[in-house]
Amino acid sequence: MSKMEGDVSGFNIDAPRWDQRTFLGRVKHFFNITDPRTVLVPERELDWAKVMVEKSRIGVVPPGTQVEQLLYAKKLYDSAFHPDTGEKMNVIGRMSFQVPGGMIITGFMLQFYRTMPAVIFWQWVNQSFNALVNYTNRNAASPTSLRQMALSYISATTTAVATAVSMNMLTKKAPPLLGRWVPFAAVAAANCVNIPMMRQQELIEGICVKDRNDNEIGQSRRAAAIGITQVVISRITMAAPGMILLPVLMERLEKLCFMKKVKVLHAPLQVMLSGCFELPVSYLEPELQDTIRAKYRELVPYVYFNKGL
Repeated sequence: MSKMEGDVSGFNIDAPRWDQRTFLGRVKHFFNITDPRTVLVPERELDWAKVMVEKSRIGVVPPGTQVEQLLYAKKLYDSAFHPDTGEKMNVIGRMSFQVPGGMIITGFMLQFYRTMPAVIFWQWVNQSFNALVNYTNRNAASPTSLRQMALSYISATTTAVATAVSMNMLTKKAPPLLGRWVPFAAVAAANCVNIPMMRQQELIEGICVKDRNDNEIGQSRRAAAIGITQVVISRITMAAPGMILLPVLMERLEKLCFMKKVKVLHAPLQVMLSGCFELPVSYLEPELQDTIRAKYRELVPYVYFNKGL
């Protein structure tokens, strides 16, 4: 009998499938729950997955259920249901839709950058997509008001459009390649505005920090600031390879004779080519450091917090 077909009695469906203390384990975990193929799974199968996960948690799975079935159900559940509320998330806002959705929008932003209406439209589409993703994956423990989301959306969209339009005007007489990099500059500028505004409540009230045993220690504004800064940097870094290197490739490809004859394929080609944090205690607020020293007899060198996506 294989490991995947073993007895499910005593099986903890919420236990990590891979060792989350290692980088490779975390990579496997997130690849599993962001698998784009789960977007195509029928609604009835997602509902089945939720029922199986809930039954497994209370130890009443149907007779004959195999571990492999529970693991698959958990994969579908994690991909489609909000971790805090348990509600089914809209398809476009799910993290499993990020690869196909991001490819499509990035490809069109990089292709249609020459005319002002196209620049404005695709920057608006991109920020609307980001806003929906942020809303769908909002933290129920630190809720964001609709007013705050609306303000963040308007600010990010305005920043992205203003950056794209102004840089388009400045690069009209510059080499063509600089014009192709305008969408990346707009996306980077929008991220610098959107993420801090969306999570401003965390900067005001702080976020929960824990010890290595997952025990809550207190709230830290510095941890929130560091986490948000890292998210901004990571969002820009993730966008950089496709939005910086792809324009260089397309600039060369479009000069080839056969590419000039198939201009209708340029946009689809662009689309196809787009393809827990640890913090030293010494970085925390002095009053929180005092709380940790008073609470723990042994030295606590690090605390842990969720920096967000």
